[in-house]
Amino acid sequence: MYILLVAATENEIRTTSDWISSVKGSINGHEVEVLITGVGCAATSYALTRQLLWRSPEMVIQAGIGGSFSDQYPPKTVVFIKEEVFADLGAFENGDFTDIFDLGLAAANSHPFTHRMLVNSQLEPWIKYGLPFVKGATINCISSTANQIEAIKNKYDPIIESMEGAALHYACLMEHIPFIQLRAVSNFVGERDKSKWKMIEAITVLNEKLRRILGWMGE
Repeated sequence: MYILLVAATENEIRTTSDWISSVKGSINGHEVEVLITGVGCAATSYALTRQLLWRSPEMVIQAGIGGSFSDQYPPKTVVFIKEEVFADLGAFENGDFTDIFDLGLAAANSHPFTHRMLVNSQLEPWIKYGLPFVKGATINCISSTANQIEAIKNKYDPIIESMEGAALHYACLMEHIPFIQLRAVSNFVGERDKSKWKMIEAITVLNEKLRRILGWMGE
């Protein structure tokens, strides 16, 4: 199997990337290649689509850190994302968020959307890894104000915030390529005191889980 491992930044998956290089990209009979896309939806969409058109993988794994909307998923928690939404594609009006579906600019059930969400329906192979499956919200301007956070929570009830997840879901659903998104929580959404963030710890547990998953695949 040809597996494409995608991350926004090298730093998020450095130890895993170094390990992959050390084994020349061969893990349990699978060929694993790393793609660093850059931060945000635009960079991710461009880099990922360019790669998919050049060579189509049999599996795409996106790994990275993210913020948590929920006290039940504190920093250092690792999750799979089962569905995503572009949570800043629309307009903030009178304390509420109106998305492109509300505005009539897109159909909520037009491929690749299902009830306005980008749903990964091929999750069964990942159940055995014992991680929770949660909802993600992709926001290119990280949530900071209480009003913005509350509007997004009320609209979509997400658990994890990232800047690239929906781009992965959209591209892979459009190209009919199996995929999974793996996230480690580094901070609570809205917490601007970075001394309380757990970036190093989140990256550490992310790579631990990622290496185990890659090592177990095919066994």
